[in-house]
Amino acid sequence: MAEETRNSLDGQADVVVQAGRIGELHHHLHNAVPSAQPVPFQLPPVLVRFENRQAEQERITRAAECHTDHAGPLVVALTGIGGIGKTALGFHMARRLSDAYPDGVLYVDLDDLRRDGVVEVADAVGDLLTGLGVAPEWLERSLAGRSKQYWTRTRDKRLIVVVDNARYGSEAVPLLPASAGSLAIVTSQGVLYDLDASAAIEVPVNPLTVDDAVRLLGNIVDDPRLSAEPEVLADLARGCGGLPAALQVAGQWVRKYRRRSLSRLVGELTADLHEKGIPMVEAVWDAAYAGLGPEAARLYRLLPQHPAPVVAAPAAAALLGDGPGRAADALEELESSGLLENRPEGYRMHDLLRGHAERCAREVDPEGEDRAGARRSLITWYRRQAARADLLAAGPRMTFAELPGPIGPEVPDVEFPRKADALAWLESQRLALYGCVRLAFDTGLYDDAWALCEPLWTHFLDHPHYAGAMDVFRTGVAAADRLEDLPAMIRMRCQLARPLWEQGQYDEAAQYLRHALNASQTLGESLPERKLTASTVEFQGLLKQVTGDWSGATADFEAARAIHAEIGNSYGVLLQTYLLGRTALSRGDVEQAVLLLGKAHRMAREQDRERMTARSGFEYGRALRRAGRAAEAEDLARAALAGARERGSVTDEVRVLQELAALADERGETVEAERRRTEARLLTVQAGGVPDSGQSS
Repeated sequence: MAEETRNSLDGQADVVVQAGRIGELHHHLHNAVPSAQPVPFQLPPVLVRFENRQAEQERITRAAECHTDHAGPLVVALTGIGGIGKTALGFHMARRLSDAYPDGVLYVDLDDLRRDGVVEVADAVGDLLTGLGVAPEWLERSLAGRSKQYWTRTRDKRLIVVVDNARYGSEAVPLLPASAGSLAIVTSQGVLYDLDASAAIEVPVNPLTVDDAVRLLGNIVDDPRLSAEPEVLADLARGCGGLPAALQVAGQWVRKYRRRSLSRLVGELTADLHEKGIPMVEAVWDAAYAGLGPEAARLYRLLPQHPAPVVAAPAAAALLGDGPGRAADALEELESSGLLENRPEGYRMHDLLRGHAERCAREVDPEGEDRAGARRSLITWYRRQAARADLLAAGPRMTFAELPGPIGPEVPDVEFPRKADALAWLESQRLALYGCVRLAFDTGLYDDAWALCEPLWTHFLDHPHYAGAMDVFRTGVAAADRLEDLPAMIRMRCQLARPLWEQGQYDEAAQYLRHALNASQTLGESLPERKLTASTVEFQGLLKQVTGDWSGATADFEAARAIHAEIGNSYGVLLQTYLLGRTALSRGDVEQAVLLLGKAHRMAREQDRERMTARSGFEYGRALRRAGRAAEAEDLARAALAGARERGSVTDEVRVLQELAALADERGETVEAERRRTEARLLTVQAGGVPDSGQSS
């Protein structure tokens, strides 16, 4: 009797201990969001002292100090023409006020995400969530889902969010943080009449006064000639129209010619003004361009061919067809002339200067031969680097485009020491890669257009930027159709179908897959063509699986498996067996699921497929639990948990913890089940996901 009493008390003590651990986990869950990630600060470094816009600064500061008793964040809309200095003012105020907003500063440029005048807001929200520490695999697929994540991550925070180059208030509103203690700074060239916010003020940004422009020139140049000839300096400042973008170039131009008097320099500009009939702003840019060395001048003319807002030194070398050292020197010369801005992510050219560079290019190269050659080199270089990154990141897989050779002996390849480096490069260059697809198509380089889409498939699976991916995959389809390249036509349609169905556009996805399947019937009997046919059938099965057509999905996976078996592709047989097992489990055929998933798990181990062994083992365990074989399921789940932690896969760890919670529920161990479930929710919140309080089934 005493032994029974002691066992009972021990059991009660275990429950108390476990309950205490659950309480501790709940405490961590409540406090996970503020402490999980380092504070973001996404502003570029200060390169020039900011002294102007005193009235605007005071108005924004006063509004921030008085922002109390409001339901939403303070929204400051900076409006004014291009080149007027809105972004610089926004950056300056974000830095100046950052101490009052200790949870960080986020930045997004909507023009970077704009295509045909339209911004995919879900991608912009995704970029902000990434800045808040949300890993790509935890991003929700829809705008609604990402918005909920964003509201959750910004709730009760004091953040600054800088939204650059909004054209409509409807673009900016979804990017406003949820906390009333936050500040959003939005720049736009026009008034945002539809900016629907409870506390919004508009701050017009006008051209600098002559006195302010003179002070800005003094910050840039710091030269005794300015004070020696104040009237000439005022003429120069006045001629730049109060535009900081022009004053920056003018200041660097004066700085370059230190032995010439200021009156002589401004006189040369005035002569251009009278002889050519051009504004002094244009004359300033002409003078800066004329002072460049041959290599820097050519790069300046070619940079508008780069299809993304930021260019790095390796891409500049590809444009020039020259070595990276000389390209870096040319970029540095352009920066020192005020014609480029150096940011941490690369070099940016202001839109006003981009237009000037294009005009210079047309004067020197009226037929466009140099520009066309540079475009081809750039596209080929990006295609080669993307294919190399894809090979390292995804390993050998079914592709149909050939790897192009180097564009020249002096232009090197990008080094990818590890898989993570390859994936990071694809993400960092995604806007340039998207732009190269469109540029290649627009210039009739259809082979390059669809070939670039193949490595972008790997990037999409790792970073689901839906709007960009669907846009370029549609372009890939059009390019393949222009060439009447049958394998490319099929492959591009399959690639496009997946992001379509993941965005709920099932009918359109089905239409593309029907066309792909019809085309696959005319393929030959070579091994690559047979693999492509099987892959196309598999894509159709995946779509049917998503839409709940279990019998249709089963038929497709069986057909694909038969093709793989005929051609001796053991991994293809393994994959289709796994998909068949998952489909059987989804439709409730537990015994068939146990049979198929058990077979897939054995095949994965025999083929030494580490990731598929983990995936199939987890699903096999789920099937065993539902078949009443809990002990076997527990062993597989624990092995899957150890594997997920060893790989550092938080998403897999959360799924396994939820499965372990379900197993504990079936044993009647409610405290253990809640502990596992709470741990899963804690990991989800820390990773930036939306926690699911339900249990696996």
